[in-house]
Amino acid sequence: MTKVQAKTARAVPKRGAAGILPSQAIEGLIAEGHVKLVEPLLEKQLQPASLDLRLGTIAYRVRASFLPGRGEKVAAKLDDLQLHTISLSQGAVLETGCVYVAPLLESVALPDDLSAATNPKSSTGRLDVFTRVIADGVSAFDQIPAGYSGQLFAEICPQTFPVVVRKGSRLSQIRFRAGGGEAEPVDDIALSVDLIGDAHGLVGYRAKRHTGLVDVDVVGGCPVLDYWEPIYVREKKRLVLDPDEFYILASKEAVHVPPTQAAEMVPFNPLVGEFRVHYAGFFDPGFGHAAAGGEGAKAVLEVRSHKVPFILEDGQTIGRLIYERLTETPKLVYGRGLSSHYQAQGLKLSKHFK
Repeated sequence: MTKVQAKTARAVPKRGAAGILPSQAIEGLIAEGHVKLVEPLLEKQLQPASLDLRLGTIAYRVRASFLPGRGEKVAAKLDDLQLHTISLSQGAVLETGCVYVAPLLESVALPDDLSAATNPKSSTGRLDVFTRVIADGVSAFDQIPAGYSGQLFAEICPQTFPVVVRKGSRLSQIRFRAGGGEAEPVDDIALSVDLIGDAHGLVGYRAKRHTGLVDVDVVGGCPVLDYWEPIYVREKKRLVLDPDEFYILASKEAVHVPPTQAAEMVPFNPLVGEFRVHYAGFFDPGFGHAAAGGEGAKAVLEVRSHKVPFILEDGQTIGRLIYERLTETPKLVYGRGLSSHYQAQGLKLSKHFK
């Protein structure tokens, strides 16, 4: 993997210094008011190259997913599309198949040379909770353009399990990219699916329907077999994906992300099949890296086939992992002093299951 020279820490990198901002630079953004917090930063909310986003005090049940048009405010769309409001102060249940929009406790006032992107946290994706961030006047999900100043909102749609959330629940994370536009990838690696499994032949899990609740803020609160059906290897080492069922699988490859880089999995590629392989595709610096307490970690795949049954074969390419430079080495590294749940992982469900 390409080595990247660390640079001197600064709150906002020089113009033209392209790359993802590390934790100490995000702290600088907060100190300078480019990232605004309604409430003080919580412990472990700041990650090596990202910041967890927290739900606010209210959620709106809306008729359908939407994007604001140019010049439109999300609040104005909510006035038109909301069915009812839900207080999150004491916790609330979000039902499957319903769409909710919640203002976040974090907002931004980005300089002209700094953009941002968001994605679901790993635990959110593994719960099959479809979560995206929207912003005023921005006609794309999970994209915050350079120079944007305003509020951020989370769109939340649980697909399989009804979930309990509350004010402060962290479903998404935001990362910041300096230099304008898309940075040049350091590397681009194909990932394949493992259908051989562990010593017992376990290759994955299929989510059950009509289960109990999952509290997104409780670790280890749900018995695995009440929510998941284990899948074991078959003689032909293949798996037929049933349409619109949700699967947790793993890559054959062990992923290493050096502390000077971050990585993102391409979530859907129609060239390799009509299925989605990842909801939460961001890998922080140090993920699976030996120097950060890992010896490689498999990429856990959140898989859903679209419209038609689809056969996966052992070793079949299911996505690509794209590495990108950081502007400097982060003060925080995944797995080193952060109690990271998925460091050195194999096939692993979200932290909510015991």
